[in-house]
Amino acid sequence: MACAAAVAAALVVAAAVLSPSTVASASNAEGDALYALRSALTDPRGVLQSWDPTLVNPCTWFHVTCNRDNRVTRVDLGNSNLSGNLVPELGHLEHLQYLELYKNNIQGTIPAELGNLKSLISLDLYNNNITGTIPKELGQMKSLVFLRLNDNHLTGPVPRELTNLSSLKVIDVSNNDLCGTIPTSGPFEHIPLSNFDNNPRMEGPELQGLALYDTNC
Repeated sequence: MACAAAVAAALVVAAAVLSPSTVASASNAEGDALYALRSALTDPRGVLQSWDPTLVNPCTWFHVTCNRDNRVTRVDLGNSNLSGNLVPELGHLEHLQYLELYKNNIQGTIPAELGNLKSLISLDLYNNNITGTIPKELGQMKSLVFLRLNDNHLTGPVPRELTNLSSLKVIDVSNNDLCGTIPTSGPFEHIPLSNFDNNPRMEGPELQGLALYDTNC
């Protein structure tokens, strides 16, 4: 009897985990996160007009892609004439793989909460007006392959935490106001120096034991 009761309890837990209401709850949370982004942006072209928070989930919204479990995997808003700020709620999109917000007029800073996006493959924020530093928390994004932050107004050093991203193939931080030396370990070993160009306060590649990482910062 005890064994049967344990099996029944396990089935109840499994059903709860996999139930449509659980998936719907997750989708609603992701919709809330995306609607927070919409609320922080000015959208003169109306590209976010379909982002209706009263819908069951955001998978029917334009420029949003979901997987078969109705979890958000892509946000494609490049070259959409958007302005405003990024929001920390984006860190709740735990299945997000592509965040494309390039060639807009995004201001403010990069939220440290983006470091929670463990499934993210591509973060494209280039050609905006983003200020502040590159958060060291981005070094937690273990799936990241493409990190393009060029043509903004970023300051501070390139975080050493990024050298731990073994999947990273492309990083471009050119045309900012970064400082310090260029990391050379981990994935940075194969990144062209041109991807660090036009940062007037940035010095040459880091020389282990000879150059201070935060030189000129």
